[in-house]
Amino acid sequence: MTALDWIVALVVTAMAALLQGVVGLGFAMVSVPILSLIDPRLAPVPQLLITMPLTISMAWRERHAMDLSGAAWIIAGRVPGAFLGLALLAVATGAALDVMIAVIVLLAVAIIASGYHVSRNPGTDFTAGVFSGTSSLVASVGGPPLALLYTDAEGGTIRSSLAAVFSVGILITVGVRAFSGNISSSDVRVAVVLFPALLVGYLFSGPVKDRVSNRQLKMAILVVSGLAAIGLLIRAVA
Repeated sequence: MTALDWIVALVVTAMAALLQGVVGLGFAMVSVPILSLIDPRLAPVPQLLITMPLTISMAWRERHAMDLSGAAWIIAGRVPGAFLGLALLAVATGAALDVMIAVIVLLAVAIIASGYHVSRNPGTDFTAGVFSGTSSLVASVGGPPLALLYTDAEGGTIRSSLAAVFSVGILITVGVRAFSGNISSSDVRVAVVLFPALLVGYLFSGPVKDRVSNRQLKMAILVVSGLAAIGLLIRAVA
């Protein structure tokens, strides 16, 4: 990779972390398709490895607004979801992985854009956990299925609640990937390089989160991640 590739990767990581810090999700939706286009070595596993500090910090920052009702069912669903994702990963070629990432991101865009709200009960919480676990393992994008559960909540509740659930879910996903040998030394090196940019983006999200409209930022997430996913899809099928 060239120096320019790394500079772009750092900027994208910082911006994606800022968006997640403000909206509650979007880090992987934005960063994974863009970085996959730059170089396949940049995504999706490094994003999975560096997200944990981000989600823990977000959960702690707004812990007073956290709503963990149903969290146990969501986390329970992440376990079979992770193994389902592992099965998909086992049969995926490089091009197929690009297609899966692009499709998952585009579905995520559609889910968030719809504004649809799912009624909370153990069944829907568990199902959302399964879909989140699958998409997180394949593409490191686990937020949108869970966002459907919190669309009626306030910003602080969305950010802190999703962050708390993500923290445990990411631990499950990383564990399954590591146990199955799907994390390489290259993934770890890339994650180490990108982590400072994530930290910068998160720190900037603190003063920004109460000054910028969540609606505008969600629209930015949808447009940027959607265009990147389309580009990734075109590259995979061309």
